[in-house]
Amino acid sequence: MGEPRGSRAMFTFLASWVRPVMNAMMAKEWRGQERLPRGTGMIVCPNHVTEIDPVVVGHFLYNQGVMPHFMAKASLFSVPVIGSILRVIRQVPVERSTSGANRSLEAARDVLADGGGIIIYPEGTLTRDPGMWPMKGRTGAARLALQTGAPVVPIAQWGAHEVFPRYAKRFHLVPRKTSRVLVGDPVDLSDFRDAPLTRATLDAATDRIIDAITELLAELRGEPVPAERWDPAAKQQKPTGRDFQSGDHEPGGTPDGTTGGTPDGMTGGTTKGNGS
Repeated sequence: MGEPRGSRAMFTFLASWVRPVMNAMMAKEWRGQERLPRGTGMIVCPNHVTEIDPVVVGHFLYNQGVMPHFMAKASLFSVPVIGSILRVIRQVPVERSTSGANRSLEAARDVLADGGGIIIYPEGTLTRDPGMWPMKGRTGAARLALQTGAPVVPIAQWGAHEVFPRYAKRFHLVPRKTSRVLVGDPVDLSDFRDAPLTRATLDAATDRIIDAITELLAELRGEPVPAERWDPAAKQQKPTGRDFQSGDHEPGGTPDGTTGGTPDGMTGGTTKGNGS
């Protein structure tokens, strides 16, 4: 069916403002665009290192002709002006009630049926890993993928955190930074498709998604994958909030933070400088 005319028009309007700003803020190095599925909706799963990640990923997808749709807190839809824009561009409200969850699933299905991209950060919030690697994931992306059959596309991105570090109060534009994005092949979840949606199934599928993102990030960073995945619960860290480190700061003295998410993580060829 494709993106409705009103939604596409609003995306075009927003992009006319956002893209010049993003291009001025940082250089781009985008790779792997040819791995994005065409002619179908998809679930896009990036890593999460800074509050401006959604703009970075949305910019990238829009430039590839994929309309970005985020799982957003339902409360945002009641904010004047912002709520109206979110509804026009078909962002998906996430509610905690059972009936609300069903409405979210149906809204996500509609977006996927129209060939859109649903962006879900499987970590559910900004990573707590001191080295900024993907941490233990939440099951929202895997659940949606197994319920809908939509392909899951892993994406690693690196560099935007140098422009706006986690919970920073200002942008760091000089010297000019480069935002790098790398797309991976869709994650193979075929062996989970006919399995009951038990916690074990969802956890195993989530681990596979996080593994794929981590491998891509290791390629971008030119570093080996950590031997152990960071688990905030095992480290007795708070699930949300700025002060989750219990007084410990990461190297350099900057506390880590979170964008806030829902329990299951539903927050809601080389081309350098590709597109505008």
